[in-house]
Amino acid sequence: MNENSGTVGGSYLEVRNVTKKFGSFTALKDISLDVNEGEFVCFLGPSGCGKTTLLRAIAGLDIQTHGAVFQAGKEISNLPASERDFGIVFQSYALFPNLTVNDNVGYGLVNIKTGKSKIKERVAELLELVGLPEQGDKYPSQLSGGQQQRVALARALAMSPGLLLLDEPLSALDAKVRVHLRHEMKELQRRLGVTTVMVTHDQEEALTMADRIVVMNNGVIEQVGTPEEIYRNPASAFVAEFVGTMNFLNATKGPDRNIKLGDYTLSLNEEERQKLNGSEILVCIRPEDIVVRGVGEETENSLRVEVKDMEFLGSFWRATLDYGDGASEILADFSINLVRDHNIQRGGEAYISVPSDCIHIFPAEANS
Repeated sequence: MNENSGTVGGSYLEVRNVTKKFGSFTALKDISLDVNEGEFVCFLGPSGCGKTTLLRAIAGLDIQTHGAVFQAGKEISNLPASERDFGIVFQSYALFPNLTVNDNVGYGLVNIKTGKSKIKERVAELLELVGLPEQGDKYPSQLSGGQQQRVALARALAMSPGLLLLDEPLSALDAKVRVHLRHEMKELQRRLGVTTVMVTHDQEEALTMADRIVVMNNGVIEQVGTPEEIYRNPASAFVAEFVGTMNFLNATKGPDRNIKLGDYTLSLNEEERQKLNGSEILVCIRPEDIVVRGVGEETENSLRVEVKDMEFLGSFWRATLDYGDGASEILADFSINLVRDHNIQRGGEAYISVPSDCIHIFPAEANS
């Protein structure tokens, strides 16, 4: 067993050097990851990145080609799914249509020959927990999508699993129900303290629900971190592009380990300066990090821009700004009050600045 396995290193679930091949295609490439007890971790990435394959390897539904999986200090790498300690919720609910809600939730307890009175008590407790105390005698077809997913969650929790696996559990629901249910699921997970791994392609879902996010791309892990770390300090151009809205600007190396963006010189913080390597640079700036300045109010990293376009997005305006010759554009998100107070309008001019702590750089070929 790995010396950091199980409870020794504080980890509940450990994935060690896992590779999964389907014929000549490698879906997972030497993945290693620790999940702490009671933690809510999201696997985030585009379709085909390997996130569901990794979840299925953890569950034993698709055994890895190489590598090992440990749960609570025990190696489970080659155990069949039926002998692993987890509950799972799928995108499609996967409820038994011919069974009532009560019977769906209690199905696993019946299989292990739990007494009828204990099953009834446990099912009632779980339906109360997921907010469906009066629905036990109904059939799945009589419930809404959100209610069916609650039943699927209750069924997954019925056996008090050490690990809860969620495979895109909210993606089949409409937007309003999805937002409501993700809040409920996170609160329930916090209350129960069950170690949870969720697969999602929805960045907002991951940012709002996860304690940590594992961003995946092409079968490898690009970055692991808290939602704030992933958003504020992306480790690669892929993460910067996939999570949130990002400006990608072409720049060159300037004097004194700064960068040249068109006619402007921008200073970097020390961490980003250490990454300067080569003359061509890809600059990443979040639209909300751009600050409007008054005329003549000189500050670090100031630019004079022309407002090319303004798009109203309800709670804020998204402005397209030109900082050069008509072909050098950057997006900026401004509050409604700021737009009014500074009289920012299409065709006008504005003075902006970009704090050095909000600039991230990568090699120019990183986004090619």
